[in-house]
Amino acid sequence: MTMAPPRTLAAFIDQTGGRAACLALSRDPNAKVTILLFPPGAARPAYVAKVPTTDAAALSVEREAERLAEVGDRVAGPVSATIPELVATVEHLGRPVLVMTALPGQSMLAAYHSWRHTARREAVAADFAAAGDWLAGLHSAVGGNGAGGAKGAGGANGQASVARMLDGVADVLGRRFGGQAGADADLAQLAALRGRLEGHRTPQSVVHGDFWAGNLLTERGRVLGVIDWEHARLTGSPVRDLARFATSYSLYLDRHTRHGRRVAGHRGLRAGRWGGGVDYAIDGTGWYPDLVRSFVRSGLERLGMSPSCWRDVLLADLATIAASADHDEFARNHLLLFRRLTGGQS
Repeated sequence: MTMAPPRTLAAFIDQTGGRAACLALSRDPNAKVTILLFPPGAARPAYVAKVPTTDAAALSVEREAERLAEVGDRVAGPVSATIPELVATVEHLGRPVLVMTALPGQSMLAAYHSWRHTARREAVAADFAAAGDWLAGLHSAVGGNGAGGAKGAGGANGQASVARMLDGVADVLGRRFGGQAGADADLAQLAALRGRLEGHRTPQSVVHGDFWAGNLLTERGRVLGVIDWEHARLTGSPVRDLARFATSYSLYLDRHTRHGRRVAGHRGLRAGRWGGGVDYAIDGTGWYPDLVRSFVRSGLERLGMSPSCWRDVLLADLATIAASADHDEFARNHLLLFRRLTGGQS
């Protein structure tokens, strides 16, 4: 007799058996609880359940379920093994719960925050190389045309303007921060930035949308898994993921350094100013800024773009985060960082 598919998280756990482990709750206003499910006697989890804590988080869970199903149909080859598979959508306390396959590896963020990891050029270079290799594999897998891209989506050759990563950003920033001091100048800078990026085009690809160290599972210098696909797009500019990894990696360089002190391994960086690591990466000097710029430039070249627009691509990502972040203070800090780097005052 075939067992009926479980309708609730509790029923799914009962049917799976074994152990369950709850991971720490995120600090996001609309957080999700992550539960690892281990089969009987297994040392590694087989499934991951994502449980929303608010109605807004429930919408995110539903969106991620949809994206995983779409991406699973779109991505082929070895890179497909690094993307969670949708197993089921069940419910808990009246809200949807996403159940997906568990992937191997350790969060890159755990290594990032380990003792002096970001102070060592070799360790940081290995992180950037692993991220770049995974992105190259994704872009090659989608559509099978070298840099990826869907034929007929955005032009005869499946290409799109890089400026599209700013679609809707000005409207959201206007609603979110309009009327505040400096907001008009920010929108003018954003319009100028969009104009500079308008002529640059890349083949379209699947875009993860939140490609940062916390969503990468690694082992021995390789990305074995990429999680949290709720912001994914089936067709978009792959520049978005390239930029997001660089800006987010830079943001926390001073996390473990006391205010005012020099950050270990980075002579040009002192802790204290919010976003100082991004300032340092974009406009500073040293091995780390050189590495960030090389990562972005080489990625742009691989995608057929001029590497000269590397700075504008990073600025566009900061504006995008200011528009999309759930946390208002986090969003505003990104807007102020964008303002500093475009010549305004913060």
